[in-house]
Amino acid sequence: MLKDKKIGLISLGCDKNRVDSEKALALIGDNARLVNDLDIANVVVINTCAFLESARKEAIETIFEVNALRGNGNLEKIIVTGCLPQKFVDDIFDDLVEVDGFLGFNDYDLLIDVINEVYQGKRVNYVGKNKKVTTNKRILTTPCHYSYLKIADGCNNKCTYCLIPKIRGKYVSTPIEELIDEVNNLGDIKELILVAQDVTRYGEDIYGERKLVDLIRELSKLDSVYSIRLLYCYPDAITDELIYELKTNDKLIKYIDIPLQHSENSVLKRMNRKGTREEYLSLIERLKNEIPSISIRSTFITGFPGETEDDFNGLLDFIKTAKLTNAGFFAYSREEDTPAYKLPLQIDEEIKQKRLKKLYSEQKKISKANLKTYVNKTIDVVCDGIDYEMQSFYGHFSAFAPEIDGKVYFTYDGVINQGETYKVLITKSTEYDLYGRVQDEFTE
Repeated sequence: MLKDKKIGLISLGCDKNRVDSEKALALIGDNARLVNDLDIANVVVINTCAFLESARKEAIETIFEVNALRGNGNLEKIIVTGCLPQKFVDDIFDDLVEVDGFLGFNDYDLLIDVINEVYQGKRVNYVGKNKKVTTNKRILTTPCHYSYLKIADGCNNKCTYCLIPKIRGKYVSTPIEELIDEVNNLGDIKELILVAQDVTRYGEDIYGERKLVDLIRELSKLDSVYSIRLLYCYPDAITDELIYELKTNDKLIKYIDIPLQHSENSVLKRMNRKGTREEYLSLIERLKNEIPSISIRSTFITGFPGETEDDFNGLLDFIKTAKLTNAGFFAYSREEDTPAYKLPLQIDEEIKQKRLKKLYSEQKKISKANLKTYVNKTIDVVCDGIDYEMQSFYGHFSAFAPEIDGKVYFTYDGVINQGETYKVLITKSTEYDLYGRVQDEFTE
């Protein structure tokens, strides 16, 4: 029956959610016809995020938008998967009648069963029916030359502002051999991006010790993997061994994402974050000294309950001192069912936004000064695509993670192939992006 159905999928949220969506697409593709055009889809699967109130709002709005397509005569069923039903299905099942079936983040193996059931006239809730997604096949939604690899799910860190442990549960690593099989199924990958809520704790739950470096070394042996990038490395778990691997492994891109979230010790303590301002600055200095070419990215939260003007000015000073390559900033989002929700001295939203603006303004100056150093230099750039509005190709290089950081826009009179590496002479820089032209033939 499903062989005759056209099925589309919308993926919301983070890169970890994207990997789940890609596994869902592979399962669908084995049983039905996948389509990109939702206007012709009979079934739409919406993979949701629920980390923040804004993400939950986006998920609900997307459900309503998709439901409006029922009037076109093609859409018959809506299936909602992922974090929203995982945490809130008891709250939304009765009211969200637009949805025919619900599954949680571990239930993708049951997706086809759910679709078959809803076509029998049932409205079903399969959240929590499956213990683990077993498929290691994926249909990539990124450009074919880079891919994310989710090496673990859940989190044990218990940050007081975060819903992830309540949604995704305890930290669960995927065994090395399963990850190797998954990567082998992806084909040739120019850049493999390792992700988890905390990649640095990989393996401690199943091997009794952290095995991130072992995993990196095994992945580096694969001829199909040209380079590896690390995201979401918690500062207290960045070991001497990992720093040495970053320094010496030619396949490991000299880039690291360290979500610090704040700099001031009193705020970090209320957040239940490990480490101190002094330790963070020492780590950043050490990384820069031992790996001069390294790019360091981080994220920070402002407006956390009890953040005083002195705390905020301390954070601003930290940004000026650390001079990170890239940084993202967020206003604290008060989430029910987190310890921080009940903390006193909640910050007014207007104050949060003013502080957020100041942080971005300071980081913009740092980024602008950093990118200016690339002007009149030639760098290796991987082509990610074409920006037709700018009439330019665009791509990324070692200091820019795709889809997260800035872009390198470049021109060339000849043929450019997506996924190939080109030597680009940088002629201009802005606060976040670089501009240039190809000098030579591609390098690989």
